[in-house]
Amino acid sequence: MSRTSYKQTGWICVLLWLLTQPAIAQTTFTVVSLGVRGGGDESNLSSYLVAAAGTSAYIGLDAGTVRAGLAKAVAAQAFRAPVETILRDSIRGYCLSHPHLDHVAGLLLNAPDDARKPLYGLPGCLETLQKNYFNWQAWPNFGPGGAAPALGKYQFQPLTPGSERALTGTALFVRVFPLSHGPGYESAAFLVRHHSSYLLYLGDTGADAIEKSQWLRELWQVVAPLVQRGQLKALFIEASYPNEQPENQLFGHLTPRLLLQELAVLAQLAGPAAMRGLPVVVTHRKPTAKNEAQIEQQLTAANTLRVRFVFPQQGERLGF
Repeated sequence: MSRTSYKQTGWICVLLWLLTQPAIAQTTFTVVSLGVRGGGDESNLSSYLVAAAGTSAYIGLDAGTVRAGLAKAVAAQAFRAPVETILRDSIRGYCLSHPHLDHVAGLLLNAPDDARKPLYGLPGCLETLQKNYFNWQAWPNFGPGGAAPALGKYQFQPLTPGSERALTGTALFVRVFPLSHGPGYESAAFLVRHHSSYLLYLGDTGADAIEKSQWLRELWQVVAPLVQRGQLKALFIEASYPNEQPENQLFGHLTPRLLLQELAVLAQLAGPAAMRGLPVVVTHRKPTAKNEAQIEQQLTAANTLRVRFVFPQQGERLGF
């Protein structure tokens, strides 16, 4: 065999080897956890920044803690800019799932130092912000309407279920889905898109069986094809209490057992094989007694779907 033939055979072998290697997943979304807990620790409440990978234009998914989380993220080298610069310039807006204080307090407290930017949410959420917080009684009116003078620092952008909206100043798009957070109380989920990849963030939610609703099932029906095609890169969902919490004291939240039941519904729609390895980021754990450790243990022990549970830490930078 000639030297040229040996070279050709060698290149063919290398090519065949490369083709048989597992694909290296590309990072589509960068997420920085500013707050991961569900109440009880005012320095570490629900707030996640998400950006298209390779960009520094972030959208906040809820805003329970902002400045303290940014300080932790800078200390952990998740960011290299000063806290004030990230607050004003890198965060281009917020998607707010509902107006409970553990999801909006950081936004409210830092409003005086913030830049003008949009707030996205269901109409009822934005209306509560304007009437109950931005009213010159609870807090100065940084909103666009209501009690005079309206400072207009935040532009309200109401989202309509079923339609997608571009998130101004970023490479991201969002769809909103209503959730039930206790009888008669509305929360929301945000399906964030970059090109053909998606990240799903749920605010506080109860299970359909407890809430007597179909909101989660309707959301899973939309998301299931994305799971099947590998387009859903991460799912952020709460587990506030361990399984020992009585159902009549859940207050519109999930336990590990209820969370796994809901993931099983998604698996029925998408197929169990498609769920394997799906990153499921567990949010809103209540920091009381041994709750956080119990929730992690109970989810890990009963993970027959073989999803990849992620238990985020404040200030941590994640890639999906």
